Amino acid sequence: MNALDTMRALASKGEVLEIPAGELIFSSGATGDCMFGVLEGSVELTWNGESGQEIIQAGDVFGAGALVTPEHRRYGNAKALSDCRLLMMNREKFLFAVQESPMFAIELLGSIDQRLRQLKDCTKVS
Repeated sequence: MNALDTMRALASKGEVLEIPAGELIFSSGATGDCMFGVLEGSVELTWNGESGQEIIQAGDVFGAGALVTPEHRRYGNAKALSDCRLLMMNREKFLFAVQESPMFAIELLGSIDQRLRQLKDCTKVS
């Protein structure tokens, strides 16, 4: 089981978004009230004026940072690289998932840690 599986289990109709390739999902500085899971497609995350970049693939989640920081801000841009189907989870369901399914929080931390390690590996100087 992973964080996206838990999101699927809690989802209701209307929480799946169809995003065409090239469309901005959110932008840096905006207030964020939901996180996303990628059901199909891929999403590009960029930050620091696009000097930082990460590709999020189907099966991964992103955007949770805005749900756990006091100001609920997005610190980067998210754009659909291909046609995407995204599962959206609002803050209320996120808090419910963390409280009722502590494994969700562990799965989410594991996902974030893995992504962070991959980013660090990308920036190593040989």
